Amino acid sequence: MKKIIKMFIPIFLMVAVLSGCSKKEKNLNLLENIKESKKIVVGIEEGYPPMEFRDENRNLVGFDVDFAKEIGKRLGVTTEFTVVDFSGLIMALNSKKFDIAIASISITDKRKESIDFSKPYIMGGQVLAIKKGNEAIKNVGDLQGKILACQLGTTGENVAGTIKGLKSLKKYDKVTEAFQELSAKRVDAVIMDAQVGGYYISKKKGEYQIINEIISKEPMGIGYRKGDKEVREEIDKIIDSMEKDGTLSKLSIKWFGFDSYK
Repeated sequence: MKKIIKMFIPIFLMVAVLSGCSKKEKNLNLLENIKESKKIVVGIEEGYPPMEFRDENRNLVGFDVDFAKEIGKRLGVTTEFTVVDFSGLIMALNSKKFDIAIASISITDKRKESIDFSKPYIMGGQVLAIKKGNEAIKNVGDLQGKILACQLGTTGENVAGTIKGLKSLKKYDKVTEAFQELSAKRVDAVIMDAQVGGYYISKKKGEYQIINEIISKEPMGIGYRKGDKEVREEIDKIIDSMEKDGTLSKLSIKWFGFDSYK
C-alpha cells in the first residue's frame, strides 16, 4: 500500500504544478479577458436621451449605445450592457459589475480620483431648458427665487449647486423625470447637457426652449477602473479612428441633428 502511495505522490505533484501554471497563464489583464471571452460588458444608464434611453419597444438606444457597439465591433467582440442609475455608476464600475462605463460621463478632477478616463469622445456642456414662452428666465441670473431641476449625480447637479438665490434644487434619478416636472410646471427650469437639451427641443417642438447660454463646457469620456491601462489605450486608438473616418460625425448627425465634431 505504501509503495502504491509513493508511486502516486509524483503524479499528484505534477498535476498540482501544471494546475498552478494553468492558473498563472490565465492571469490576464482586462483587454486580454475581453478578447478571450469575445465580449465587452459596458455599464450604462437608460434615462438620458439622446445619449442612452429606451425606445417605444423598450430597446436600449442612443448615441452612447451606438458608440459602445462600434467599439466592440472594432475590438472584434460583442458588446453587452449592464444598466445602472447614473449616481451609482462609478461605484458599480469599481465593484467590477462591468468592464467599462459609457454613460455621458463628464471628465472632472473629482471623478479622476476614483476612476481613469479615455480621451474625450464628445464635448458636452451644461445648458438650461425652460417652458416655451417663459419670459421670466432669460439667463442664469434670472433663476433667483426659482425652482431648478437636475439629474442626481451629474455635473449638472454640481453646477446647479453653485447657482445662488435658488428657491430650491430638485434632484431626480433620470433627466426624463426632471422634464416631466417642467411640463407640469412644478419646476421652472432643468439643467442638463446641451446634447440632451437639443434632443428634447427637437422631439417636443413648441413645448420647451433652451436658453442661449452655455453655463459650462465639459468633455465626456469612457470610465475605467484604475490600472486597466491596456484596454484604455486600445480604445483610445479606436476613438481616434472613429473620428478620422467620420463615424463619430455620422452618429452625431443621427442623434443630435448636427455634426458636433466640426
